[in-house]
Amino acid sequence: MEYKNLGKSGLKVSRLSFGSWLTFGKQIEDNTAEDLMKTAYDNGVNFFDNAEAYAGGQSEIVMGEILKKMGWDRDTYIVSSKVFFGLRKEFGPTQKGLNRNT
Repeated sequence: MEYKNLGKSGLKVSRLSFGSWLTFGKQIEDNTAEDLMKTAYDNGVNFFDNAEAYAGGQSEIVMGEILKKMGWDRDTYIVSSKVFFGLRKEFGPTQKGLNRNT
């Protein structure tokens, strides 16, 4: 696997990431998701992608449970989780928006 610095941070991320967008928590069984993540990790993928909106938040739960179960050292992988406007219908003052003023 090839790795690339993430910006100027010095953090080395795999050139390929493993995303869970359309699958985790919705289209595949959790044991299949686990097998896929393990295969990716065993082949050098250290960058896992997620977002609060994937499968109504279930994707983050599934991935988190898999990461906990695998017991990989926390400094051997990176998890990105994107946010947009949240999944709630009503928001508190700090629960909506993506800028420092909201």
